[in-house]
Amino acid sequence: MENQERYCLDCGKLLRGRIDKKFCDDACRNNYNNRQNSDQTNYVRNVNNTLRKNRRILAELLGTQNETLKVRKDRLAEKGFQFNYHTHTYLTQKQQVYIFCYEYGYLQLEDADWLLIVKRKTEQTAH
Repeated sequence: MENQERYCLDCGKLLRGRIDKKFCDDACRNNYNNRQNSDQTNYVRNVNNTLRKNRRILAELLGTQNETLKVRKDRLAEKGFQFNYHTHTYLTQKQQVYIFCYEYGYLQLEDADWLLIVKRKTEQTAH
């Protein structure tokens, strides 16, 4: 059996103990793993933040009093809405495409400057 020295993958300190040990402590293990995942995590975090902002804008405009609301597309853009980010689409039988950010969505109206904001009715699940 080789008696080769092993070093912490994060801080580089000499490791003692188990032969399969890779880190000197939990802090080094966490730091190493966080660094390994930071690019992917930042990308996902940024996309999620954009989706939540889009949802917040739709919810704010629709309010609690309306089931639907007709608004100008530039009003959403002024509030920072990013049209390339959405969670899903819904195609109706009439071939209309609703674009959703979670339960809030919009339909591009025939006049391209106008949108119809909607909130999907969620089904209650039995407990």
